[in-house]
Amino acid sequence: MKCNNLAGAVYDGLDGGLPFMERFAAAFHMLFCGRCAAGFKRLENARKALKMDYLPLSPDFEDAVMLRIYAEEAFEKDPVEIPGGVSTRGWVIAGCVVVVSLATVFFGKDFAIVANSHGSSFLLPLGIITGVVVAGYGSLFIGSHIKELSERFHLR
Repeated sequence: MKCNNLAGAVYDGLDGGLPFMERFAAAFHMLFCGRCAAGFKRLENARKALKMDYLPLSPDFEDAVMLRIYAEEAFEKDPVEIPGGVSTRGWVIAGCVVVVSLATVFFGKDFAIVANSHGSSFLLPLGIITGVVVAGYGSLFIGSHIKELSERFHLR
């Protein structure tokens, strides 16, 4: 077998598709021809490199989801206080200030002047604004402290 014929035979028979006699002739030729043997060795190394995984395996999506679930369960069992938030006491004090300020609006001199000039029709918009402010504050307070309130009033 000649070197030119060997290259074609080797490429054609990489997956073991060569008949026995051609494989024997190729092996015999490579035994005496160092250049063809080195080329065949490089070809085999290239095939091995292509079969190897150079990139790390991607993590399983299920494992990532389960780790996230376990982390959230651990967080729920042992809550960590986040610094910088407003305490429940601070919310209650702010709520009292809002309610007292809304209630004392009716006793100011400015209210008396506006009420005298516009009559009792001024009370409806003021009542609506008061209701919106109290409802908005209450919803923010309850929404941000739902866990503490449910534990305090045993709502679970």
